[in-house]
Amino acid sequence: QVQLVESGGGLVQAGGSLRLSCAASGSAFMINAMGWYRQAPGKQRELVAGFTSGGNTAYADSVKGRFTISRGDAKNTVYLQMNSLKPEDTAVYYCNAVVVQKNYWGQGTQVTVSS
Repeated sequence: QVQLVESGGGLVQAGGSLRLSCAASGSAFMINAMGWYRQAPGKQRELVAGFTSGGNTAYADSVKGRFTISRGDAKNTVYLQMNSLKPEDTAVYYCNAVVVQKNYWGQGTQVTVSS
């Protein structure tokens, strides 16, 4: 079992920045991959950024050059630095961890970007 706790969402004006954090506990040492997804109203959940099992990073095309994913030294914490935010980035952002092909999700944190 892995528990994921997110923080850092909020309301920001277009062009602003936010930093999301996700801390994993429980069997965090078994995490294969970890990252961030988002879901806007009426849309499917989509990958924003993540670390693959090989340690590489992956980004959605819509956030490349604006968002940066990083992790803490213990590798059980991931961060998402979001710069140059746009209204279309408005969504609930979810932390995700994969453990032995099973997905775990955080509770989600709302990010709202006003124009």
